[in-house]
Amino acid sequence: MEFDTSSPIWEQLVAEFSRRIVTRAWPAGGRISGVRELASELGVNPNTVQRALAEMERRGLCRSERTAGRFVTSDEQVIDEVRARLAVGAADDYVHRARGLGMSRTRARQLIEERWNHDDHIRTVARGEHGDA
Repeated sequence: MEFDTSSPIWEQLVAEFSRRIVTRAWPAGGRISGVRELASELGVNPNTVQRALAEMERRGLCRSERTAGRFVTSDEQVIDEVRARLAVGAADDYVHRARGLGMSRTRARQLIEERWNHDDHIRTVARGEHGDA
């Protein structure tokens, strides 16, 4: 993971860990790796990881069990709410960039549709569902 200087690393870790939860890289109810292991994986100080995980707990995205470690929430509503917030942020970024490029609303919408369809096509090909007869 590459970090930028625009925000504290612990906040960037909260965003990354949230992304892992909503994409199911960290499944609901699943155990989260330990602080030291995550710090080593990410190349950051364990205290920074601890701060990020504490914030995740505060937001209800994970919970601690005294002797067993930390676990991703099993509350699908919480996960869906985070997914929606992340999607809104991505949409806001896209709108801001498209406007900055002087793109019309119509063209911006067309581009989203084109990219969505392209991504669907790539996934279909990757699964071997070519449709060639």
